[in-house]
Amino acid sequence: MAFARACSVALVGVEGVVVEVQADLEAGVAAFTLVGLPDKSLVESRDRVRAAVANSGAEWPQKKLTVGLSPASVPKGGSGFDLAVACAVLGAAERIDPASIADVVMIGELGLDGRVRPVRGVLPAVLAAAEAGYRQVVVPEQTAGEAALVPGVSVLGVRSLRQLIAVLCDEPVPEETAAHDEGRPDTMLAGLMVPGAGMGTGIARGSAQGEGSRPDLADVAGQERPRMALEVAAAGGHHLLLSGPPGAGKTMLAERLPAILPPLTRQESLEVTAVHSVAGILPPGEPLVSRPPYCAPHHSAT
Repeated sequence: MAFARACSVALVGVEGVVVEVQADLEAGVAAFTLVGLPDKSLVESRDRVRAAVANSGAEWPQKKLTVGLSPASVPKGGSGFDLAVACAVLGAAERIDPASIADVVMIGELGLDGRVRPVRGVLPAVLAAAEAGYRQVVVPEQTAGEAALVPGVSVLGVRSLRQLIAVLCDEPVPEETAAHDEGRPDTMLAGLMVPGAGMGTGIARGSAQGEGSRPDLADVAGQERPRMALEVAAAGGHHLLLSGPPGAGKTMLAERLPAILPPLTRQESLEVTAVHSVAGILPPGEPLVSRPPYCAPHHSAT
């Protein structure tokens, strides 16, 4: 019997639970069983992982394979477990050293060709891993900046399973062209452990809305009392209700409230960014939301 384990994270809303991915190989008819309360998309990882391993130059074990996701009582879904499942299987097959992956959290979807694709919710997943005491995470290259926002965590961004195998086995890391920049110069992050340093890192920070695109309260003529109400609400963190006839300026004032709100604190930034990450609406190249977001509902909303 051969056994190996890796770790991943199951998200319940924006809260993460660290999941131990265990792989066990036994003599018998070749089969792949996945247990631990997986949903449909996670059950399909059996085919994705098998194809990705084969297309990454590694041999798929022709034995009875059981992969367990623990704790079994927590519902698990999505494709973000692919990377951990593949490495646990390769560890059980002794293609990689099981000890090298035992305490590493891995998050990422695998394409059939072995490419590592980004998934939603990387930031809350890494936050949950850090709170559970894990200090090394592997994520898709595109989300490495997002993961590195968590202090005290070393982040490895990879483009393919082939690259990850090379890093874990201390072999030369092959170059891979990312799917989103075919034909452009290859800039590879794989093999670089980036220690997360929170707000002090050199990672680009910003908000979903650029500063220049924000409506300014200086555009409002008159409206002294509503302007004071906005300033009091912004300074004190109070709720605000704008009521009046059509054309009184309610929407104009509301759109300009974010311009006078103070920047988010570090903890608030991480919480807001976590929600954006799960929703899949983080702006490209800006892994951290540092300004309060603004959402304008339609006038027909109840």
